[in-house]
Amino acid sequence: MTQRKSTRDEHLLTPQRQHRGEAWPTDSWRVLRIQSEFVKGFDALGDLGPAVTIFGSARTKPDDPQYQMTVETARLIGEAGFNIITGGGPGIMEAGNKGASEAKVQSIGLNIELPFEQHINPYCTETIDFHYFFVRKTMLVRYAQAFVIFPGGFGTLDELMESLTLIQTGKIHNFPVILVGSEFWGGLVEWLRSSVLVHGKISPEDMDLFYLVDSPEEVRDIIVHALRGDSDQEEREEKARQETAKVYAPYPFS
Repeated sequence: MTQRKSTRDEHLLTPQRQHRGEAWPTDSWRVLRIQSEFVKGFDALGDLGPAVTIFGSARTKPDDPQYQMTVETARLIGEAGFNIITGGGPGIMEAGNKGASEAKVQSIGLNIELPFEQHINPYCTETIDFHYFFVRKTMLVRYAQAFVIFPGGFGTLDELMESLTLIQTGKIHNFPVILVGSEFWGGLVEWLRSSVLVHGKISPEDMDLFYLVDSPEEVRDIIVHALRGDSDQEEREEKARQETAKVYAPYPFS
């Protein structure tokens, strides 16, 4: 059985009353640790240049067609002038870094501490280790111009929904979010349309905040056209932001 270790994320999120008398840093001191992790990430990635973050399942094997498609997608994105960022682990992350290495662009792996042993994949040219998920997630967005999202599980869905929320609320702009694999993602898209939209939890414009594609070439072209300014990406985002603003208009931030 894999040995489990405690992590700093766990320490942060566990209610203090559950530590049963252990010596435990106060939250104010913990802020310094978190700050140092942000500084480390900003220093390491500050001069990265244009980049795209690729997400997907760590469970995808090298003989899976999705793995091979990810390699090809990352290679095409790299050849178009973008560095590649992943979570640095196995599966789709490894495939993304492999494609970056084939394109001879920077292949970044942002590793996260987990309660079991994990390893950085061999295709990363630079790796940064993070203890806190929320710091790592900031870096995955901060230094990317687009998200490419292959089939994955809870972590992939987390990143997808966070990116859509950031666009919807105007926190990031001109930011393509591309779902690869209509067979896998089609059910989610249909649920958003037939349930979330029908019940008024999102606006029709929000359904235009992402793309659903099936080929590496489509992924590359969407990113390139959006960042050249010759697509309707910003117009799609602005319409969704306007609808969101109507909801919050009676509750101004002060």
